[in-house]
Amino acid sequence: MAGHVKTAAGDARAARGRRLPADLGPRVAVALPAAAVTVALILVGGAAFACAVAALGALAAVELTRATGAAPLLRAAAGGAVAALVLAALTQDRALLLGLLAAGVALVFTAGAADPRRPGIAGAVGAGVLAAAWIGLGLAHGVLLRELPGGAGLLLAVLLGTFLGDTAAQLVGSAWGHRALAPAISPAKSVEGAAAGLVVATVVCSGAALMLVDGLTATRALALGAAVAVAAPAGDLFESLLKRDLGIKDTGTFFGAHGGVLDRIDAVLLTAVTGYYVSLAVL
Repeated sequence: MAGHVKTAAGDARAARGRRLPADLGPRVAVALPAAAVTVALILVGGAAFACAVAALGALAAVELTRATGAAPLLRAAAGGAVAALVLAALTQDRALLLGLLAAGVALVFTAGAADPRRPGIAGAVGAGVLAAAWIGLGLAHGVLLRELPGGAGLLLAVLLGTFLGDTAAQLVGSAWGHRALAPAISPAKSVEGAAAGLVVATVVCSGAALMLVDGLTATRALALGAAVAVAAPAGDLFESLLKRDLGIKDTGTFFGAHGGVLDRIDAVLLTAVTGYYVSLAVL
């Protein structure tokens, strides 16, 4: 335990000693086209958007379960459960989503039972259940949000706040971060970066919502922005905790320098849920 704490503290000091990320160029090269495709899909909406999100969600579920050593059948079960939840969100029937979640959990259990002799089956099944509940319901709420009146603008505002807040946190933390936010979970994150991320996410999300959604008051837009700003780093830290527990840096390589699908959507899995329910309250 003492060795782990010392290692985490050393990682934190090294991370805070950096300035700009060394892979900033490759990150931008991946982020720009991905952003353009995302905006286009959100504007189109409907089945095209839901199918794209379902595919990404299935890949994220496979990444998570593969990291625990899950057998291919269990990975497929988790990916299928996530995809079904996302596609079902097109109906706007939240009761159906709960039923599908239960069915997805049962499917994961069945897939796990098909390989009872494999060591670590409890962790693999647990990852499959987590994938269905965390990834599946998180992305399903993104589709639910898009299907609301003014949903395209609301979702764009939530995503802009989420990603630009994260970018601000990384840049400010790399350049001026001195106090570790959570060294045992994610050594590179600093208090200064987190504060910058909160401010930028709030301003960007609320400002975008005001511009893109008709009839939204400044107070309500600010409530949406503040809620998204708080939820985003919580989602990021949760995935960082999982990766540290699993002993991996990234969940995959789908997005190149950005890592895997789950590495990119971790914050969205909470901000989509938060954005949906706050939007229901303020619209």
